[in-house]
Amino acid sequence: MSLTRAQRSLVWSRAANCCEYCRIPQSDSLIPFEVDHIKPLRHEGMDDIDNLCLACALCNGNKGYNIAALDPETQLATQLFNPRQQKWEDHFTVNNDYTIAGLTAVGRTTGDVLKFNIEDRVNQRRYLTQVGLYPCAPHTDE
Repeated sequence: MSLTRAQRSLVWSRAANCCEYCRIPQSDSLIPFEVDHIKPLRHEGMDDIDNLCLACALCNGNKGYNIAALDPETQLATQLFNPRQQKWEDHFTVNNDYTIAGLTAVGRTTGDVLKFNIEDRVNQRRYLTQVGLYPCAPHTDE
């Protein structure tokens, strides 16, 4: 990656040390979070700050180079969630069983691709919720 220290610092600060996809805090991850290109460089994305977000290793690894996928409900091609252009609450909700439900095609597709609801991740959210650490939320006053 060709990001500057200032860009990385701004991404971390803006995200308040939270994964901007699944909303877990860096403090609960043994693996350092990563700066994600929302639109990957290989898809002509840029290093512009508006194309960068903070992602946990699981979200970033599952997202890979994807920018879209099939909505599991409609089977229509759907872009993935963009934390710079969309509000998390418009596309996702956390259910009482600690799963993350997609409220829209974008939410469903993103949750499916990023594997939000595999057992280990749901158990992690359950624990973090019980100790008051989930969900963490990035700053919204950019």
